[in-house]
Amino acid sequence: MGMRVDIVTLFPEMCQQVLDASIIGRAAKRGYIETHCHQIRDYTTNKQKQTDDYPYGGGCGMVLYAQPIADCLRAVQKEVEEQGRPKPHIVFLTAGGQRYTEEHARRLAEYDNLTLVCGHYEGIDERVIDAFADEEISIGDYILTGGELASLVVADSVLRLKPGVLAEQKGYEEESYWDGLLEYPQYTRPEVWEGRAVPQVLLGGDHQKIDAWRGEQSRTRTRLRRPELYEQWCETHPITELPKWKRGENVRLVKTEEQFRAAAQLFSEGRRDLGRGCWTEEGLAEWTPEYFYDQLKEEKAQGWACYLHYTKNEPDGMISVDHKGGRIEHLFIAASARGKGIGQKMLDFARKKLPEHPHPTLTVLDKNTRALALYRRMGWKVCGVELVFDPAKDRFAAVHSELLVMRYEG
Repeated sequence: MGMRVDIVTLFPEMCQQVLDASIIGRAAKRGYIETHCHQIRDYTTNKQKQTDDYPYGGGCGMVLYAQPIADCLRAVQKEVEEQGRPKPHIVFLTAGGQRYTEEHARRLAEYDNLTLVCGHYEGIDERVIDAFADEEISIGDYILTGGELASLVVADSVLRLKPGVLAEQKGYEEESYWDGLLEYPQYTRPEVWEGRAVPQVLLGGDHQKIDAWRGEQSRTRTRLRRPELYEQWCETHPITELPKWKRGENVRLVKTEEQFRAAAQLFSEGRRDLGRGCWTEEGLAEWTPEYFYDQLKEEKAQGWACYLHYTKNEPDGMISVDHKGGRIEHLFIAASARGKGIGQKMLDFARKKLPEHPHPTLTVLDKNTRALALYRRMGWKVCGVELVFDPAKDRFAAVHSELLVMRYEG
C-alpha cells in the first residue's frame, strides 16, 4: 500500500478535484498513493447541518464545532485501521501553527498515513485540537479564508516525495529547498528567445561544468533573495575541502614597488565593487589606487604583511596579515578571477600564517553577503560590530551598514 492522505474539510469536492489532477492524480490511479476527502458536515448532529457557532467571549466571525470534526476524525481512524494501517498522524492547518518548510514535508512523508484538518471561518474549537492534533501547521504568515488550500499545499509537497510519484528521485532532490537552497535557473528551447540566449555553459555538454554552474547559481540566488535561508545553509554546509592549487598559481609577499602598486590597484577595484550601493559616488571616488597605496605602506610600517596571489605571473588576488594583532584584512580577488576558489585558498593561507593566534579575527561589511557566507563556511563566527555607518552622520554612507568582526572558531 502506498501512503494515504485524508483531508477533513467543508469542501471535499474542491480538494478531491485538485488531488485527482496532474501528477498526484496519476500516481493515485497507479496505486502509489491514496487520497480521500471527508465532509465535516456529514457528521453534524443537528437538522440544519450547522457546523459553526458564535465564539464564547464575543468577537467577530464563527468557530467550527468540536463534535463534527471529532466524529469525522474517528471515522477516518476506523477506515485506516480496517486497512491494517497504523494510527494516522493528524495535522490541523491553522494560522497559529508552525511555519511549513521542506523539512516538514520530508518528515511528514515518513508516515504511512496523514490526516489534514482544514480550519474555516474564525477558527476551530480549541478542545478538538487539544484532543486530536499531533501538530499544527501554517503554510505562511498570511490569512486564507479556509484551510483547504493549505491542506492541498501540504498534501502535494508530501506526496511528491513518495516513490513512484515523480519520474525520478533527482526530480525533487535538485529543486528549491531540498538541500536548503533555492533552485538554479532553468532554460529550454529555443536557444535564443527575443535576444536572450541560454547560458553557454549549458550547451557544451560538460556535465561537471554544468553542475558547478548550477551550484553557483543556486547559492547566489539564495544569498540574494533569501539571506536568512542562505545563512542557515552556510551553518550546515561547512567547506571541508579546499580547491587544489594549480600549476602557475602561487602567493608572494609584497616587497617591491611594482607589487605595492598591483596590490593597491586590486584594493581599489575590490573596495569600489563592494561599496557600490553602500557608499555615495563621492565616497567611491575617494578610493583610488593612490589612496590604498599609502594605506598599505603605512600598514607595512606597523608590521602588517601583504600577499599577492598570482596566476601565470599575473596578480589577481591579495590579502593582508597582522602578526602582532592576529588579524586578517583586505581579501580582494580581481573580477576576472572570481568564482575559482582563490578567495578560499587565500583566506586559508593567511590564517595559517598566524600559528601564534589560534583564533584570529577579520572584519567584513554586513552588506557583503558573499564574503560573509564564505567566512561562515570556513569556520568564522560573527563576534561583534566594529563600526556603524549611518547616512545621517557619515556623508559618504548611502545606506545604513555595519562593519562586523568575525573570529575563527574552526
